[in-house]
Amino acid sequence: MFSVLSYGRLVARAVLGGLSQTDPRAGGGGGGGGDYGLVTAGCGFGKDFRKGLLKKGACYGDDACFVARHRSADVLGVADGVGGWRDYGVDPSQFSGTLMRTCERLVKEGRFVPSNPIGILTTSYCELLQNKVPLLGSSTACIVVLDRTSHRLHTANLGDSGFLVVRGGEVVHRSDEQQHYFNTPFQLSIAPPEAEGVVLSDSPDAADSTSFDVQLGDIILTATDGLFDNMPDYMILQELKKLKQTQQVFRLGKIGNHHTRASQGSSQGQQAARGLDVI
Repeated sequence: MFSVLSYGRLVARAVLGGLSQTDPRAGGGGGGGGDYGLVTAGCGFGKDFRKGLLKKGACYGDDACFVARHRSADVLGVADGVGGWRDYGVDPSQFSGTLMRTCERLVKEGRFVPSNPIGILTTSYCELLQNKVPLLGSSTACIVVLDRTSHRLHTANLGDSGFLVVRGGEVVHRSDEQQHYFNTPFQLSIAPPEAEGVVLSDSPDAADSTSFDVQLGDIILTATDGLFDNMPDYMILQELKKLKQTQQVFRLGKIGNHHTRASQGSSQGQQAARGLDVI
């Protein structure tokens, strides 16, 4: 599942995407005509991977992800459920998982504009707020949209999840982390009525949004902090160079998981590893 310009993947709380030309009549080259598309693969680990990798939907530990396709765009997304809700008897994966499943459904139904990924987050979050079944929790979120015709990538990132675009073995684009203060990323939240105004909650409009052109052969990695906190760029790039088959997606996630566990040996490492559920 490794294609020239088309590679997407969920790596331990992450989604990796890349681009391929889907019109066989189109010419080659970075700016050639024809539609682009993503080839995707996924892998993730919860804190205790012995309990299984995948929950209902594409949920890994407290985190969730999705890959959705529409005739106008391919969309990748990840969300990092805030583990602190567990102290109040709330499963953090319910919020992140429901958010990502709602985003996925909106894309498949065509209820989005490729150039406005914040709109996908906004509509999904509003649906969660209006859900007849009470839902509590918080999560970060990152949405990446490939406009198949314009060959542009549109992104929305809220919190400390994020994305990298790798071209020719180098990082050419990356998201900016959003933090209120240490270990407190921007996040979407739904709190019980008595806790409204107390629980930290940001608007989807607060997400950082970018748009830029992509080229055939680009690799797009979208991940939660479980990957980025534990693997510096040089390690990620080393592993991406080896990506010639789907099984090596698992390897990247496994390496991140190893470093997560190593970092938890110190109190500072434990703080930095808040909610590292999918690596």
